[in-house]
Amino acid sequence: MDRLVFTSNATIKEHSVARQVLVNDLANVSTVGFKSSYDVALQSVKVQGAGFDTRYQAQTISRDLIRMDAGPVMATGRPLDVAMTEGAVLTVQSPDGSLAFTRRGDLKVNIQGQLENGSGHLVLGENGPITIPPGLMVNVNVDGSVFARNPAQEGAAADVLIDRLRLRDASGVSMARRQDGLFKIAEKPDGTDIEVSGLELRVIPQALESSNVSAIEAMTRLMDQSRSFETQIKIIKETKSLDESGSSMMKPA
Repeated sequence: MDRLVFTSNATIKEHSVARQVLVNDLANVSTVGFKSSYDVALQSVKVQGAGFDTRYQAQTISRDLIRMDAGPVMATGRPLDVAMTEGAVLTVQSPDGSLAFTRRGDLKVNIQGQLENGSGHLVLGENGPITIPPGLMVNVNVDGSVFARNPAQEGAAADVLIDRLRLRDASGVSMARRQDGLFKIAEKPDGTDIEVSGLELRVIPQALESSNVSAIEAMTRLMDQSRSFETQIKIIKETKSLDESGSSMMKPA
């Protein structure tokens, strides 16, 4: 009986790790550029204590590797909105100052005149953080070039190149989620840059990429985990009832 209860408790504990990943995906189903996580992985853990030295038990771990599948693209008409195409990721500056990546392209100019995305992360160009001179209208081309023009200028105002978005190709790279929600190269230290490829990366101007989380699929998986939890609880209660029945039978008359 004790072994059965131990197995049910272990199942509940292992499912809790997967449930945390699933709940995080559901919470970001409407977040711009959000990427869902892969299911949890398994690792073998040596069992300590009395018994054979060769006993190992499978344990779930959350590696938080992300799916880079593209989400639906929606047109917004905002000059600063961009959606990355294929495996392109946008390089930004994380809160700790290190280099990181994202697919969130709802850009804006902050009060310091620097370009940042909707999460408040500074957008990096080829020359570092992109600074926009005050009073200029900004737009982004398909190749990631950031242009600005003075609307107060008489006649046809010429677009002036400010910088170019630092895009990287992550199609052949395994990406993981950082503690701050940004992306990094899996099993590499934070701040590691992706090698520049020969591909010409593109963006879709005046559009945003939605989350690639399927709400229906996530809810179905969550319901399945809830039923599994209820099943394990029933097993524990039934085991307790059988144990009590067995004890009562062994009592002297």
